[in-house]
Amino acid sequence: MAARPLVARRPNERLGALIQEAGCSNAGLARRVNLCGAEHGLDLRYDKTSVARWLRGQQPRGRAPAVIAEALGRKLGRTVTIDEIGMAEGKNLASGVGLQFSPTVPGAIEQVCELWRSDVGRRDFLSGSTVASSALVEPSRDWLITGTDPQVARAGGARVGMTDVEAVRAMTAALTELDHRYGSGHVRPVVVHYLNSVVSGLLGGSYKEPVGRALFAAVSRLTELAGYMAVDTGQPGLAQRYYIQALRLAQAAGDRGYGGYVLAAGMSHLAASLGNPREIAQLARAAQEGARGHVTPRAEAMFLAAEARGHALMGDGAAFTTVAARAVSAMDRAGNGDDPAWIGHFDEAYLADELAHCHRDLGDAGPARRRAEEALAGHPEGRVRRRAIGLLLLAAAQTQQREIEQACDTGTRALELLGGLRSNRGMEYLEDFQQRLKPFAAERAVREFGERAAEPVAA
Repeated sequence: MAARPLVARRPNERLGALIQEAGCSNAGLARRVNLCGAEHGLDLRYDKTSVARWLRGQQPRGRAPAVIAEALGRKLGRTVTIDEIGMAEGKNLASGVGLQFSPTVPGAIEQVCELWRSDVGRRDFLSGSTVASSALVEPSRDWLITGTDPQVARAGGARVGMTDVEAVRAMTAALTELDHRYGSGHVRPVVVHYLNSVVSGLLGGSYKEPVGRALFAAVSRLTELAGYMAVDTGQPGLAQRYYIQALRLAQAAGDRGYGGYVLAAGMSHLAASLGNPREIAQLARAAQEGARGHVTPRAEAMFLAAEARGHALMGDGAAFTTVAARAVSAMDRAGNGDDPAWIGHFDEAYLADELAHCHRDLGDAGPARRRAEEALAGHPEGRVRRRAIGLLLLAAAQTQQREIEQACDTGTRALELLGGLRSNRGMEYLEDFQQRLKPFAAERAVREFGERAAEPVAA
């Protein structure tokens, strides 16, 4: 049998050039990498021989490339990416874009900027990917056990100030309002292009510590919004990448409360797509544990409501009742004016909406109907998508109560709102309602509703 030909490694010329630029010896770089790794809880024991192997083309495993890039970046006084040090591994990196909870701030910047670039470029591996359970659980674990980054300030690039941060916040507020009113199908392309063309430049700029923390907080919020918009446009695999990066950015901001929000409002709801409701409750509990002492009662209510959804989907009525009562109690303690902006929208109507979902999933038609009516009474007219979903929740409860004609009337009101939306979530609720009507297909009201629903609706 012929011997298998050896595959020669190519020398890592990029790494060699950066070492030369930094004025480091091999031993000096190894020492810097070990020290940098220790800051991240890694026991690295590299020496000059290790660096020589890297220069010959050997690829270190695990988190080491990100640490090497950070160590060189500190010496050079600028951000260095793992692509610059020749350790990106091309295709393997691309398929994992956005799925890593980076151990370093420079690595986090690189991850999220690459995600935005890939999204703008409409790479198929992003939009076509499925939601992986481990891709949600592992980052939540990393977030729970990792402390706040000791430093986020950076030098190099254009100066970034609080005015820039305020601009990102204002843009996020405006885009959120448009999303509520018209659906993500209209708005998501704008968000992604803004992140890629403007926000990436801010992250790569020069800022002091307070501005950096505020910048990461603002960008985390907008990245989470982009994740929700991916859900609303039927791209859960893309959404998980945005949520993971939003969680990492919240960590860099030092905002444990918002990190919990990403877990409870984003990841735990996305976990429903896995068909494993246990993940929903686990992620919501991780949010509660990791953000303990850092959130207001209103945020506590939201985290508990997310956990209640998981229990309801598992059919555990007793656990749901206990957790739902805690959510209601927390909301009763919520004050006015002491909440951060990211949780201000979660009011009594939103809580009622969440509980209506739970009662529906448990088959409790009466409570589901009451909570849906309570939610609709509280949602303002500007929450068009939320009102459409609320109407379909109410219609589902009315169907469970066998009030078919009334259910179809309610469903028709939802159709009117959906006509002005481009929302995949809205269409999913409509399809669910239509499935519930199938046993009553012979009734005139159902036939007429089916005809109206068959007319073109935005998606």
